[in-house]
Amino acid sequence: MYARRLTLIPAPVRSAFLDLVNPVADRLVRWRVHPNTITVASVVVVLGSGAAFGTGFPRMGAFWLLISGLFDALDGVVARRGGMMSTFGAFFDSTLDRLGEAALFSGIAIYFVATAGLRWPILGLGVSLLALSSSYLVSYAKARAEGLGLDCPVGIMQRPERVVALGVPTLVLGAGPHGWFLLGLMFVLSVANAITVIQRIAHVHRLTVSMGRGMEPRGGGAAALPEGRRTP
Repeated sequence: MYARRLTLIPAPVRSAFLDLVNPVADRLVRWRVHPNTITVASVVVVLGSGAAFGTGFPRMGAFWLLISGLFDALDGVVARRGGMMSTFGAFFDSTLDRLGEAALFSGIAIYFVATAGLRWPILGLGVSLLALSSSYLVSYAKARAEGLGLDCPVGIMQRPERVVALGVPTLVLGAGPHGWFLLGLMFVLSVANAITVIQRIAHVHRLTVSMGRGMEPRGGGAAALPEGRRTP
């Protein structure tokens, strides 16, 4: 079996984060908070993040982005620990994640073209659109593989990495002089997304060849979505 994880967030950091999140999730389970409610809250917060970026407040946008990432992690943990995992929950979570990413990167694109004093605003717009489209490709590659019944948890820039890589540096340093720092972050994010797509294509190719499925007809209907909530 091939390596299942190669990400920018080391496994010990993920484990330590879960140690902090689990007690909160257990409390939410006792309060009978449904994971779909947390998913909706996460999207509302990331909509606020996009709005903050778009109105010229990148540090505030980064703050709300990190809060939305916390909610996004909580809904899956609550679903698992509360025995509320479902196919619809996975679908709902993934769909609203895409809505949140559209709002976030659209807000950043607006920041580049609408904020006075920034250099190369069209470049910023282009890089923002590149980051958005490449993030969608990362998620689609995994969803398509899982729809075909294949496990695809690989990639250096999954959703938690995207949130941390964009949120933490921007919260600390802002957009930088003339927006160059944020522009650089978006470019690096786009490149890492592209690498992740390539990793997932290579992973699925190895799986299909090893299973003798490399010559199957392309297209057609996908298998039912696997149960459980997941982070693309």
